[in-house]
Amino acid sequence: MVRHESSVKMTNSAITKLRELDPSERRAAVCAAAGLSAADSEALTGIDTLPTALANGMIENVIGKFELPLGVASNFTINGKDYLIPMAVEEPSVVAAASYMAKIARGSGGFITSSTLPIMRAQIQIINVADPYGVRQQLLAAQKELVELANSRDRVLIDLGGGCKDIEVHVFDSSPIGPMVVLHLLVDVRDAMGANTVNTMAELIAPRVEELTGGDVRLRILSNLADRRLVRARVEIQPKALTTREINGSRVAQGIVEACALAIIDPYRAATHNKGIMNGIDPVVVATGNDWRAIEAGAHAYAARDGRYTSLSRWEINADGALIGTLEIPMALGLVGGATKTHPAAQAAIRMMNVTTAGELAQVVAAVGLAQNMAALRALSTEGIQKGHMALHARNIAILAGAAGADVDQIASQMAQTGEITVDNAAKLLGARNRQS
Repeated sequence: MVRHESSVKMTNSAITKLRELDPSERRAAVCAAAGLSAADSEALTGIDTLPTALANGMIENVIGKFELPLGVASNFTINGKDYLIPMAVEEPSVVAAASYMAKIARGSGGFITSSTLPIMRAQIQIINVADPYGVRQQLLAAQKELVELANSRDRVLIDLGGGCKDIEVHVFDSSPIGPMVVLHLLVDVRDAMGANTVNTMAELIAPRVEELTGGDVRLRILSNLADRRLVRARVEIQPKALTTREINGSRVAQGIVEACALAIIDPYRAATHNKGIMNGIDPVVVATGNDWRAIEAGAHAYAARDGRYTSLSRWEINADGALIGTLEIPMALGLVGGATKTHPAAQAAIRMMNVTTAGELAQVVAAVGLAQNMAALRALSTEGIQKGHMALHARNIAILAGAAGADVDQIASQMAQTGEITVDNAAKLLGARNRQS
């Protein structure tokens, strides 16, 4: 495990007319703005970026590779620093929405973020104990011994300031197999995601736990509910920045607050509301080679931590009339190990963002999640989310109908204007266009 040296390069995330460029021009503009090398630019094309031999070493039974579009969200200012943010995603409107909300937020100073220490949990399940509360006391009394034992193998992590910091002991009086005690190791994993680290520590101390308790240790595994590894994002938007041609900004802000209120009280709405947040988070996690399934699991478990599934974000209007959005979410991301270190495009994506710690990466990702949430709620509060989504989806429909090159945007635009976004209509419009040419 190594520390990342601080970089002095500065990025300007507000690239003029980025959306109007073709992919190669856009990539060149992004790489120039981020100070990326020709090798990074080549890796970001996705062309032979992941050789089959390398893919074969990453997972089992490899037969090929699966591609996703890689876009870049622009305009982000987070804690006073500009970021260009890679997003690997197949859903239309996600990248555009995040970029547009970042542009609005940029005018108000951007996003403010923070994070806690990167504490991960390892769980050690102990069964076949007659006195679970007595066992709990035994384990707590042995805290110093168990922490020292857990830290006895990974000197590099300890030297970096990480390692096992404490323990917790939880008792479950009744389970399908009787009383159960679960020991948690609380481990500062520094710039790693931490799964291998905490699992190794749990395996290491399991025999001693059995000696201390007289019980039987079964599971020795991390928890993806990383509720001690939180990241927080906040944005403040003046109402005038939300004004559309038809709707006053104050009314848009109130609509966003009202839409969030339903997600706070209703799990059916909260599921889709939080999915919108993850629409921003997952693509960045995927692009950087991190474990998006772990992030999803932790986020949704955290949303239900009080016994009822609810919104991960909150939207309010402060005393000065400004719209305030906040997000708190577990974020177990790493910069060392796994695909982040083996996939060339993931490495280029990290360099594009110019992040130097896993905590900084987590804060950037949370800001994108909050921006995506704002975009969805703004759309719901104004023209409706389907209109904007379908306008971008029209390009996919045009391609399905056989459009190529400049015809794609032309046919998509015609369908968006009429609202009839179907393959049949696209084919009809394409046929008429071909007859005219």
